[in-house]
Amino acid sequence: MSSSLYSLRWEAGELVLLDQTKLPGSITYIRCSTCEQVAAAIKVLAVRGAPAIGVAAAYGMVLALQEGLSRNLSGKELADFFDKEGRKLDAARPTAVNLSWAVKVMTDLFHHTDEKSALSVLTEKAMAMEEEDKRLCDGMADNGAHLFEGRKHLRILTHCNTGALATCGIGTAFGVIYRLHERGQIDCVYADETRPLLQGARLTGTELMANHIPCRLISDNMAAYVMAHEHIDAVMVGADRIASNGDSANKIGTYGLSILAAYHHIPFYIVAPFSTFDFSISSGKEIKIEERDPEEVRSFHGVYDAPKDIPVLNPAFDVAPHELITGIITEKGVLTPPYDAAIKKYERSLQL
Repeated sequence: MSSSLYSLRWEAGELVLLDQTKLPGSITYIRCSTCEQVAAAIKVLAVRGAPAIGVAAAYGMVLALQEGLSRNLSGKELADFFDKEGRKLDAARPTAVNLSWAVKVMTDLFHHTDEKSALSVLTEKAMAMEEEDKRLCDGMADNGAHLFEGRKHLRILTHCNTGALATCGIGTAFGVIYRLHERGQIDCVYADETRPLLQGARLTGTELMANHIPCRLISDNMAAYVMAHEHIDAVMVGADRIASNGDSANKIGTYGLSILAAYHHIPFYIVAPFSTFDFSISSGKEIKIEERDPEEVRSFHGVYDAPKDIPVLNPAFDVAPHELITGIITEKGVLTPPYDAAIKKYERSLQL
C-alpha cells in the first residue's frame, strides 16, 4: 500500500503504536514499555481493529515478561505476575476475541517454556503472529477479490476501519477493496463515517485517500439512501468476534447495514481471519457487548454537541445475524450458508 502509516511496530524491546485517536489531525506514535501501557492504549482505541489488537496483545505479554524479569522475579512469583498482567490486558476490551486469543496463546506458551528461554521464545512468537497477520490479509484479499472476477465499475459500501490501521497487513475488508482497486475494478467506495468516534471518516478516509482509491464519505444515516440510489454491488465489513453459527459482532451500525442490504438485495460480506472465530459460543447472543464512555457520544475531542449531563447508551458493537450474511471471507476461502456446518468444517481444518 502506498500509505506510510503503520498500526504497530516492535522496536528495541518496546511496542510502538500509532495513536489512532489523533488521526487525521496529527501522526503521533506511542512507545509502550509495559503491558499496562498496551492495555491502556487498547482501551482508549489508540490501537484498534481486531487483528492489530491481537498482535499488540501478544507484544504486551512480552512486555509483561520483560517487566517481571526486570524485577528479578522467578518461578511462581514470575508466573503469578505474568498471569495477572495477562488478565488485565484481556479485560481491556471484552468483545474482540483476538485479544483474549492472543493472551491465551502467549500464556500457554510461557507455561510450557523453560524460564531461561521464555523471553526469546515469546518475542519470536509475537513477531511470527505479526508476520502471519500480513499473510492472512493477503489471503483474504485474494479470496474476496475472486468473488468479483471479471467485473468492472464496482461500488462497495464499507463501515468503520478495516485497513492497514486495523491490522499488520493490507487489511481485512479494506484489503479486499485494495486488491480490487489494484486490478482496476473499483468505481467508488462509500465509507460510513462510523459514529460516535468516526473511524470511517478519520481512518478509512485517510487510507482511501492515501491509496488514491475513488471514494465518497457518507454519514451513517445515509446508508439506506446510498443503497437505494447508488447501485451498490456489495457491503463489505470486518468482524471482532464470529460465533459458531456465523453471527458476527462488529462496530456498532453493522447490524443495521445487514438489514438494509437484505432489503435492497445487496450481498453482505464479513471479512475476517481464523483468529476472529470463537468456536466456544453457539450464537451471537453469547457475545459480550462492550459499553463505552458516554462522553464519546456527548462530545468529540472535548467539544460538546449535547447536554453535558444527558444519559447515554453507547454500545461499541452490534451483531449481524448469520441469516443476513452472504459470505464470510477468510484466508482459507469464502464460507457460505449453512454456516454451522461450514464453520465446523473450518474449525476441523485448523486442527489439522
